[in-house]
Amino acid sequence: MTKDEFVSKVAKETDNSKAEVNRVLKATFDHITKALKKGDKISFVGFGTFTISKRAKRPGRNPRTGDKITIPATTVPKFRAGKNLREAVK
Repeated sequence: MTKDEFVSKVAKETDNSKAEVNRVLKATFDHITKALKKGDKISFVGFGTFTISKRAKRPGRNPRTGDKITIPATTVPKFRAGKNLREAVK
């Protein structure tokens, strides 16, 4: 499902315009992103939790040349599904 399809379904179900649903969705994603940038954790009970995870630098290999390289440390977003979501998709 694309974002446009999702927005259309939510707009129809909530009797709101697509533009309004799109603004709310954009604001939601923006606030989740800002919170993760600050290092906060966001939990939606039953749905899931957004967190950040730090990966240490590690050795790797260039697949094209076979040369050894060092993959730098990085911070990545993570999502862990909640119990209700896991049960719904079983």
